[in-house]
Amino acid sequence: MILKKLYDRCVELARHKFSKPLLGFVSFIESFFFPVPPDLMIVPMVVAKREDYLKIFLIATSGSVLGGLFGYMLGVLFLDASMVIIEFYGYEEKVFEMQEKMSTKQGFLAWLGIMFLAGFTPLPFKVFTITSGVMSYNLTVFFLICLFTRGLRFFLVAYFTNLFGQKFGDFIEKKGALWFTLTGIFIIILAIILYMIFS
Repeated sequence: MILKKLYDRCVELARHKFSKPLLGFVSFIESFFFPVPPDLMIVPMVVAKREDYLKIFLIATSGSVLGGLFGYMLGVLFLDASMVIIEFYGYEEKVFEMQEKMSTKQGFLAWLGIMFLAGFTPLPFKVFTITSGVMSYNLTVFFLICLFTRGLRFFLVAYFTNLFGQKFGDFIEKKGALWFTLTGIFIIILAIILYMIFS
C-alpha cells in the first residue's frame, strides 16, 4: 500500500511545474534508498514534452550517478546506517560473501557484472552502490559503470517514449522488468564475446 502511494505520487510529480528538478531529486535518492525508480516520472514527462526527451534523460542520469556516489560514500563512512538499508532489502548475506571474494580477480569481475545488472535491471541499485562503498570497490570503475548503465537505461526509456508515446510507458509498466533484464544480459554477453575476440 505504501509503495503504491509512492508510485502514484511520483507520477503526479511528473506533472508538476518543477518536474525537472523533482526528477533529479528522485533520481538522486533512488540510488541510495528510495524504492521508486525514476522511469515512472520520465515516461509522463516525455509524453508531455517530447522535444525535451534528451534533457529529461540527462537530468535523470546526472541525479542517479550523483546519488550512486553518495551511496558509495555512505558505505565508506557510515557502515551501521548502510547495513540498515542493505538489510531492509535482504542482501546482507550476499554482501559478506562478496567481501570475501573481492580480493580475487574473479570477485572483482563478478561485482562488475552485478553492478551493471543492478544499474540496468530491477535489482535494487541502491544496495549495490552502498555495498560498493562498504567493500571499497574501485571508485573510478564504479563511477563509469554507474554512468554507463544508468545513462543507457534512462536514454532508452526517454527515447522510446519519444518515439511511441504512452504505449511504451504502458509496456514498461507491464513488461519493464523483463525487458530491462534481457537487454542487460544481452549487453553483458556481447561485451564478453568482444573481450574474448580482441583480448
